[in-house]
Amino acid sequence: MTPAPLDSSSSSEAESTTITTMDNLSNTTTTAATNRNNKHRRSSKSSHTLEDQDAGGDPQVWMSLNCGFKEVQSVLDRNRVLIQQVNENHQSRIPDNMVKNVALIQEINGNISKVVSLYSDMSSDFSSAFHQENKHADDD
Repeated sequence: MTPAPLDSSSSSEAESTTITTMDNLSNTTTTAATNRNNKHRRSSKSSHTLEDQDAGGDPQVWMSLNCGFKEVQSVLDRNRVLIQQVNENHQSRIPDNMVKNVALIQEINGNISKVVSLYSDMSSDFSSAFHQENKHADDD
């Protein structure tokens, strides 16, 4: 059993990232896209409506968080598959499979770093949006 690779394309940190995952249980494909350039996004007071404020703020911020959480879930799902493969290889006690575990464990470690980075980016983006909204509210 070889894990299916994630389809992750990113041309630069400031551009969009698309993640596609395949759910083997329900045979469905999920695609999440997120714009990683929120740090440079400016929000104008006129772009927010009363409906936006009632809904809990800037819809773009919530959409960005939603996409970020989907991307995190995709990476965690990938790690789950990799961990299962590592366990199967270990239980087989076949030397070639044990050697394959080195690369699989390295990928798991890289994915953990990616999740940490994604959460850090989401936290920073959310904090920036929150402070930006408070600044606009203080200007009134």
